[in-house]
Amino acid sequence: MAFLEVASITKQFGNQLVLDQLDFSLEKKQILAVLGRSGCGKTTLLKILAGLVSPDRGSVRVEGQPIQERPLPERGVLYLYQEALLFPHLTVEENLGYGLKVRKQPKPQIALQTERMLYDLELSAHARQLPSQLSGGQRQRVALGRALLVQPRLLLLDEPFGALDPETRSNMQLFFKKIAQQYQITAIFVTHDLKEAVNMGQQWALMEKGQLTHYQQLKDFSKDPKTGLQQEIAFWKKIDHQL
Repeated sequence: MAFLEVASITKQFGNQLVLDQLDFSLEKKQILAVLGRSGCGKTTLLKILAGLVSPDRGSVRVEGQPIQERPLPERGVLYLYQEALLFPHLTVEENLGYGLKVRKQPKPQIALQTERMLYDLELSAHARQLPSQLSGGQRQRVALGRALLVQPRLLLLDEPFGALDPETRSNMQLFFKKIAQQYQITAIFVTHDLKEAVNMGQQWALMEKGQLTHYQQLKDFSKDPKTGLQQEIAFWKKIDHQL
């Protein structure tokens, strides 16, 4: 039994079929990178997995249990948007500890865990700053850290670095891979950027017109002409020969 099992998920808005019988599974401590253009249904899929939208048909099981059978706060599934969505009036450390505070963790425990997370995020020097005093990449680190502190079973990332400049985006990709390994994250990482999908995933999927193709190996993802990876490789080889 896989950690996450998605079976025959279908969703329609009006006359538009957004998701058409999606089937895939994901093992624990794996990152599935989902590549797809805008409007292909990626965000709708994440919202269904998060319990924010109900499918018309199909099921989502985490560790064998349908997520619909558990109250939303108990599902252990967290959704991270492209925007960091931090509380502007709270400091970095207060934002980090907010989820623990809501869960009524003891103050000494919150302080200890927040201090450790600040260190892991490389933000110890910014603990007392407000979100407005941080860069875009730093704000995303805080949002990621806040999510990790409540120990989600499944993390859903919707174009999390899409609003960042290219250099910061590249740095955040490297940082996320390090943190994912350190905290043994199980995640679905959605992106429209081919290079980012290749870089971030341990498994890969392509969403196109509401349908999803799942690839266990990068070589299979690469061989499928629909992903565009071979064309990308050919382009850079051509440029390299011209230099």
